[in-house]
Amino acid sequence: MRKLGLALVALGVAAGCSAPAAAPPASVPITPALSSSAGPANQVVPATLKFTGKTLDGASFDAATLAGKPAILWFWAPWCATCASEAQSISDLADEYKDRIGILGIAGMGENKAMHEFVSDLEVGHVTHLDDQAGTIWKRFRITQQSWYVFLDKQGRVVKTGYLDDLQLTDEVKTLVA
Repeated sequence: MRKLGLALVALGVAAGCSAPAAAPPASVPITPALSSSAGPANQVVPATLKFTGKTLDGASFDAATLAGKPAILWFWAPWCATCASEAQSISDLADEYKDRIGILGIAGMGENKAMHEFVSDLEVGHVTHLDDQAGTIWKRFRITQQSWYVFLDKQGRVVKTGYLDDLQLTDEVKTLVA
């Protein structure tokens, strides 16, 4: 299983993932207005976390469950070698910061079977992943390429968006939970 992941990483180094025709915005212009909806433990749910989706297994997921602590939304595609190379960092961060940060993978641009294989082969099944083949959540956050991150502070405000390498990702998480 790890052989496929390593092969994808090697392929990514050699070829890279495709870039969009137009660069995505430097920041997502979503200003979350606090709502009266309550999430977990009666947390106020910001507008940025007012979306739902289906996990790779088809279970319902409500992003309101992320309210009250910082969160990372990781937009990935199952065929993306860059995404495959980031999976270990996502896994490690989820383990290290599991009680202090929410991490949500949002898969798009692929079939559900390939998404399952990606998660299984790269051993990131302990992170929740949504199947967003229709691109609904990608469009909501104006995501135009993979691998892309959206960082939310504990109030649900978008504080950073973009591609980050492993070291930058780790540094950003440390800042977010500080």
